Amino acid sequence: MMTPRIPRASGKDVIAALIRAGFRLVHVRGSHHYLEPSGGGLLVTVPVHGNKTLKPKTLKSILNQAGLTIEELLEML
Repeated sequence: MMTPRIPRASGKDVIAALIRAGFRLVHVRGSHHYLEPSGGGLLVTVPVHGNKTLKPKTLKSILNQAGLTIEELLEML
């Protein structure tokens, strides 16, 4: 089975998807939004620059921090 391609998404889209996945916004510093999983744990950092699309490598890093797969993200977008 082929893994799906990383979607093109803005920081706002990713934050909305993470909130649907049970994360909550902890604080914002400049353009960086910090979210934590519902059970606590390591923070996930998401840069938000208007509706600008995140670079694929940045999105991959966010998914790694959140412990999510591309498929899980696609379901929540």
